[in-house]
Amino acid sequence: MDKNNSFLFTIVLSLVFCAVTGAETFQYKFSTGNKYRIVSVVNEDVYIDHQFNHRSRILNRVSMEVTEDEGDKAKHMAVFTSSEQILEGDSSFHWSNEYTSVFELDSLGYITIEPMYYMPMVRNVPVFPGRDVREGESWSAAGYAIHDLREAFGIEEPYRIPFDAHYTFLGSREWKGKSYPVFSVSYRIFYEPEAAKGRIWPRRIQEAHDQLIYWDLEIGQAVSYDESFRIIFSLSNGMTVEYRGRAEAEIIESEIMKKEDVAQSIADEIARLGITDASVRIDEEGITINLENIQFLPNSAILLESEKSKLDKIGEILKQFADRDILVGGHTALSGTEAARLKTSQDRAAAVANYLISKGVRESSQVLVRGYGAERPIADNRTAQGMQQNRRVEITLLEN
Repeated sequence: MDKNNSFLFTIVLSLVFCAVTGAETFQYKFSTGNKYRIVSVVNEDVYIDHQFNHRSRILNRVSMEVTEDEGDKAKHMAVFTSSEQILEGDSSFHWSNEYTSVFELDSLGYITIEPMYYMPMVRNVPVFPGRDVREGESWSAAGYAIHDLREAFGIEEPYRIPFDAHYTFLGSREWKGKSYPVFSVSYRIFYEPEAAKGRIWPRRIQEAHDQLIYWDLEIGQAVSYDESFRIIFSLSNGMTVEYRGRAEAEIIESEIMKKEDVAQSIADEIARLGITDASVRIDEEGITINLENIQFLPNSAILLESEKSKLDKIGEILKQFADRDILVGGHTALSGTEAARLKTSQDRAAAVANYLISKGVRESSQVLVRGYGAERPIADNRTAQGMQQNRRVEITLLEN
């Protein structure tokens, strides 16, 4: 066999071998301007001193944009939003925290990020070996976690906790009617921080995380993952706090919203349906429908029956944009205490959100609720008319 034929034979044999063994090359791919969101729902049980305390459901939503693409790496701008669901009779998620972050991500999964950014919390997961990986093959790579304990313990500097993540390519599996290559990720944490004087602090942090990640080779991005986890904090006062649960996530590509067209379409529908005390505006977050003078029973968050027909019409409009998540914001006039205003705005926004969910306008994981109290007036609180305008609920079709 001459050299040319030998070389050709080697290539063919290599391709056949890869096909037989199910080898794949995993990597991230980037395109400037690409936007997507990662939506995860976490169901966790909380134990205090080894006794069950409560159950919570948390919605984590990451809005991601590739702002600069350099081929083998790209700069990302991300907004991380966390919301919690009150399980007893409430189907919407209440906003709790929001973080903005900027970082670089390379094609193998390594992150470069400034210390000022606390999110993403888990970094360098997943990381790929930069070569073909056969079905059943495993690899390992270093990662690290950032624990922000300012709110829980008043510890200003985050803990940077290293770990080794272990991966195995499991072959192809089906998700939502389509086959994707799947790999597992497992990592364990055992960390004993230095003492934080004058306060309660975690003497020991133990974690176990096991994930399955469904990967789209064409777009160079995960499409879904699910995870089981267990996290234990052993505190300096002798208390133990433990979190056990599961998380499911989906990565959703977002088309750029043509805001002017969408706003005009919604305004036309509001006029056609004869919805009163409603207006539309374009803002940074997306397209906002302002519902003035939504009526509730006195001193409550119970919608009057007369208001439900208005929300039914709004719901029909929102269904025309079913691929967009919505934010329901509650606002009050400047009366009463700040705490009372905040609670009233949260409760009334939740009442509107829950009604829309009950009518099938959105799934609960597509609806965020936030109360603003009197922080964002649109009229003068010194007049009765202005106060009426400030008592409102706003529904925003989110940009990403």
